[in-house]
Amino acid sequence: MSLNLQEKILQAASELFYSQGIRATGVDAIVKAASTTKMSLYKYFSSKDDLVIAFLRKRDEDFRVWFVDQVNGKADTPKAKLLAIFDVIGEWMAVPEFRGCAFINAAAEFPLEGNPVHQVSAEFYDHFRNYIADLAEQYGSKSPKNLALQLSLLIEGAIVSEQMKRHSGSAEQAKQAALVLIEGSLSDMPDTSLLTDNSEEEQ
Repeated sequence: MSLNLQEKILQAASELFYSQGIRATGVDAIVKAASTTKMSLYKYFSSKDDLVIAFLRKRDEDFRVWFVDQVNGKADTPKAKLLAIFDVIGEWMAVPEFRGCAFINAAAEFPLEGNPVHQVSAEFYDHFRNYIADLAEQYGSKSPKNLALQLSLLIEGAIVSEQMKRHSGSAEQAKQAALVLIEGSLSDMPDTSLLTDNSEEEQ
Protein backbone atom coordinates (compact mmCIF):
# COMPACT_ATOMS: atom_id res chain seq x y z
CA MET A 1 0.00 0.00 0.00
CA SER A 2 1.47 3.34 -1.01
CA LEU A 3 1.76 6.06 1.60
CA ASN A 4 0.05 9.40 1.28
CA LEU A 5 2.25 12.49 1.58
CA GLN A 6 1.54 13.06 5.27
CA GLU A 7 2.47 9.45 6.09
CA LYS A 8 5.57 9.71 3.88
CA ILE A 9 6.75 12.80 5.73
CA LEU A 10 6.14 11.19 9.11
CA GLN A 11 7.97 8.02 8.08
CA ALA A 12 10.97 9.95 6.76
CA ALA A 13 11.10 12.09 9.90
CA SER A 14 10.74 9.05 12.14
CA GLU A 15 13.67 7.26 10.54
CA LEU A 16 15.88 10.32 10.82
CA PHE A 17 14.84 11.21 14.37
CA TYR A 18 15.61 7.69 15.55
CA SER A 19 18.86 7.15 13.66
CA GLN A 20 20.37 10.64 13.99
CA GLY A 21 18.63 12.26 16.93
CA ILE A 22 15.83 14.81 17.07
CA ARG A 23 17.84 17.99 17.54
CA ALA A 24 20.42 16.90 14.94
CA THR A 25 17.71 16.42 12.31
CA GLY A 26 16.64 19.57 10.52
CA VAL A 27 13.52 20.21 8.50
CA ASP A 28 15.61 20.43 5.33
CA ALA A 29 16.83 16.87 5.81
CA ILE A 30 13.28 15.64 6.41
CA VAL A 31 11.79 17.20 3.28
CA LYS A 32 14.72 15.90 1.23
CA ALA A 33 14.21 12.36 2.56
CA ALA A 34 10.47 12.59 1.91
CA SER A 35 11.00 14.10 -1.56
CA THR A 36 8.71 17.01 -0.75
CA THR A 37 8.85 20.68 0.22
CA LYS A 38 8.74 22.67 3.46
CA MET A 39 5.39 24.07 2.39
CA SER A 40 3.96 20.56 2.17
CA LEU A 41 5.48 19.57 5.51
CA TYR A 42 4.00 22.57 7.29
CA LYS A 43 0.65 21.87 5.67
CA TYR A 44 0.41 18.69 7.72
CA PHE A 45 2.60 19.58 10.70
CA SER A 46 2.55 23.16 11.94
CA SER A 47 6.07 22.92 13.36
CA LYS A 48 8.96 20.53 13.83
CA ASP A 49 7.80 20.07 17.43
CA ASP A 50 4.42 18.83 16.19
CA LEU A 51 6.22 16.41 13.89
CA VAL A 52 8.33 15.13 16.79
CA ILE A 53 5.21 14.53 18.90
CA ALA A 54 3.55 12.71 15.99
CA PHE A 55 6.66 10.56 15.60
CA LEU A 56 6.65 9.58 19.28
CA ARG A 57 2.92 8.90 19.46
CA LYS A 58 3.06 6.74 16.33
CA ARG A 59 6.06 4.85 17.65
CA ASP A 60 4.31 4.37 20.99
CA GLU A 61 1.28 2.85 19.31
CA ASP A 62 3.22 0.70 16.84
CA PHE A 63 5.78 -0.54 19.35
CA ARG A 64 3.24 -1.51 22.01
CA VAL A 65 1.10 -3.46 19.52
CA TRP A 66 4.17 -5.20 18.12
CA PHE A 67 5.63 -5.86 21.56
CA VAL A 68 2.52 -7.40 23.09
CA ASP A 69 2.06 -9.57 20.01
CA GLN A 70 5.66 -10.79 20.27
CA VAL A 71 5.33 -11.60 23.98
CA ASN A 72 2.02 -13.43 23.46
CA GLY A 73 3.62 -15.44 20.68
CA LYS A 74 6.37 -16.64 23.00
CA ALA A 75 4.45 -17.43 26.18
CA ASP A 76 1.01 -18.31 27.44
CA THR A 77 1.21 -17.87 31.22
CA PRO A 78 1.71 -14.63 33.18
CA LYS A 79 5.11 -15.69 34.58
CA ALA A 80 6.33 -16.87 31.20
CA LYS A 81 5.16 -13.60 29.62
CA LEU A 82 7.01 -11.56 32.24
CA LEU A 83 10.20 -13.42 31.35
CA ALA A 84 9.47 -13.35 27.62
CA ILE A 85 9.54 -9.57 27.79
CA PHE A 86 13.30 -9.81 28.19
CA ASP A 87 13.60 -12.21 25.24
CA VAL A 88 11.70 -9.81 23.00
CA ILE A 89 13.80 -6.88 24.22
CA GLY A 90 16.95 -8.89 23.55
CA GLU A 91 15.89 -9.71 19.99
CA TRP A 92 14.96 -6.09 19.32
CA MET A 93 18.32 -4.87 20.64
CA ALA A 94 20.15 -7.33 18.38
CA VAL A 95 18.96 -5.78 15.10
CA PRO A 96 21.60 -3.69 13.29
CA GLU A 97 19.32 -0.63 13.23
CA PHE A 98 19.06 -0.52 17.04
CA ARG A 99 19.86 2.95 18.36
CA GLY A 100 18.42 2.64 21.84
CA CYS A 101 14.92 3.48 23.00
CA ALA A 102 13.38 6.39 21.10
CA PHE A 103 11.62 7.56 24.27
CA ILE A 104 14.69 7.45 26.50
CA ASN A 105 16.64 9.25 23.78
CA ALA A 106 13.93 11.89 23.36
CA ALA A 107 13.65 12.48 27.11
CA ALA A 108 17.43 12.94 27.26
CA GLU A 109 17.31 15.50 24.44
CA PHE A 110 14.39 17.34 26.09
CA PRO A 111 15.09 16.91 29.84
CA LEU A 112 12.59 19.42 31.25
CA GLU A 113 9.57 17.55 32.61
CA GLY A 114 7.18 20.20 31.35
CA ASN A 115 8.32 19.82 27.76
CA PRO A 116 5.70 18.03 25.60
CA VAL A 117 8.34 15.74 24.09
CA HIS A 118 9.46 14.71 27.57
CA GLN A 119 5.86 14.18 28.67
CA VAL A 120 5.02 11.92 25.72
CA SER A 121 8.17 9.91 26.39
CA ALA A 122 7.24 9.51 30.05
CA GLU A 123 3.72 8.43 29.05
CA PHE A 124 5.17 5.56 27.02
CA TYR A 125 6.85 4.10 30.10
CA ASP A 126 3.70 4.68 32.18
CA HIS A 127 1.82 2.51 29.66
CA PHE A 128 4.64 -0.03 29.58
CA ARG A 129 4.72 -0.36 33.37
CA ASN A 130 0.93 -0.72 33.49
CA TYR A 131 1.23 -3.59 31.02
CA ILE A 132 3.82 -5.30 33.21
CA ALA A 133 1.76 -4.61 36.35
CA ASP A 134 -1.27 -6.31 34.77
CA LEU A 135 0.82 -9.42 34.06
CA ALA A 136 2.28 -9.28 37.56
CA GLU A 137 -1.20 -9.12 39.09
CA GLN A 138 -2.31 -12.11 36.99
CA TYR A 139 0.77 -13.96 38.19
CA GLY A 140 -0.19 -13.34 41.83
CA SER A 141 2.44 -10.80 42.81
CA LYS A 142 1.81 -9.26 46.22
CA SER A 143 2.91 -5.86 44.90
CA PRO A 144 2.38 -5.81 41.12
CA LYS A 145 3.12 -2.11 40.72
CA ASN A 146 6.41 -2.43 42.61
CA LEU A 147 7.39 -5.43 40.54
CA ALA A 148 6.47 -3.59 37.34
CA LEU A 149 8.69 -0.67 38.30
CA GLN A 150 11.57 -2.99 39.21
CA LEU A 151 11.34 -4.92 35.94
CA SER A 152 11.00 -1.71 33.95
CA LEU A 153 14.17 -0.38 35.57
CA LEU A 154 15.98 -3.57 34.57
CA ILE A 155 14.75 -3.21 31.00
CA GLU A 156 15.65 0.46 30.73
CA GLY A 157 19.10 -0.24 32.13
CA ALA A 158 19.63 -3.11 29.70
CA ILE A 159 18.63 -0.91 26.77
CA VAL A 160 21.04 1.87 27.73
CA SER A 161 23.82 -0.66 28.38
CA GLU A 162 23.33 -2.20 24.95
CA GLN A 163 23.23 1.23 23.34
CA MET A 164 26.58 2.09 24.91
CA LYS A 165 28.17 -1.26 24.03
CA ARG A 166 26.66 -3.60 21.46
CA HIS A 167 26.40 -7.34 22.18
CA SER A 168 26.70 -6.63 25.90
CA GLY A 169 24.43 -9.52 26.93
CA SER A 170 22.48 -7.06 29.07
CA ALA A 171 19.06 -8.49 28.21
CA GLU A 172 20.00 -11.98 29.42
CA GLN A 173 21.57 -10.63 32.60
CA ALA A 174 18.47 -8.52 33.24
CA LYS A 175 16.29 -11.60 32.69
CA GLN A 176 18.21 -13.54 35.32
CA ALA A 177 17.74 -10.71 37.81
CA ALA A 178 14.07 -10.47 36.83
CA LEU A 179 13.49 -14.14 37.64
CA VAL A 180 14.61 -13.54 41.22
CA LEU A 181 12.32 -10.52 41.54
CA ILE A 182 9.35 -12.27 39.92
CA GLU A 183 9.55 -15.32 42.16
CA GLY A 184 10.22 -13.18 45.21
CA SER A 185 7.15 -11.05 44.51
CA LEU A 186 4.85 -13.93 45.51
CA SER A 187 5.79 -13.30 49.14
CA ASP A 188 5.29 -10.04 50.99
CA MET A 189 7.64 -7.37 49.71
CA PRO A 190 10.29 -6.24 52.23
CA ASP A 191 9.75 -2.98 54.12
CA THR A 192 11.88 -0.37 52.37
CA SER A 193 11.01 2.46 54.74
CA LEU A 194 14.29 2.00 56.65
CA LEU A 195 16.20 2.39 53.40
CA THR A 196 14.35 5.63 52.76
CA ASP A 197 14.99 6.87 56.29
CA ASN A 198 18.67 6.07 56.04
CA SER A 199 19.05 7.81 52.70
CA GLU A 200 17.38 10.91 54.10
CA GLU A 201 19.70 10.92 57.13
CA GLU A 202 22.75 10.67 54.89
CA GLN A 203 21.78 13.74 52.89
